[in-house]
Amino acid sequence: MNTLKWLENWFVQNCDGEWEHHNGIKVLTLDNPGWLIEIDLEGTVCEEKFFKDFKLEKSDEDWIFCKVRDNKFFGYGSVNNLTVILEVFRNWVKLVEGF
Repeated sequence: MNTLKWLENWFVQNCDGEWEHHNGIKVLTLDNPGWLIEIDLEGTVCEEKFFKDFKLEKSDEDWIFCKVRDNKFFGYGSVNNLTVILEVFRNWVKLVEGF
């Protein structure tokens, strides 16, 4: 399953009639240019789970940084790394879920 389809499924699994009214996923652009992904973890299996900050800098045009703060996953990356950011989130969720 591709990463975007997986994220759609993860979102649907967490929609319970309440969660989606207060939580969700944000995909924003940065002005450097790049991406910012913000995913609410409250009420999910990832809530309060440990995530080690992840940083990968290949060049000024190829980098990502991911962290969890205040029950939110934040992924930042250069313009060609949107999928990589989502894959970092996906791999962490799989670890948390025990897959």
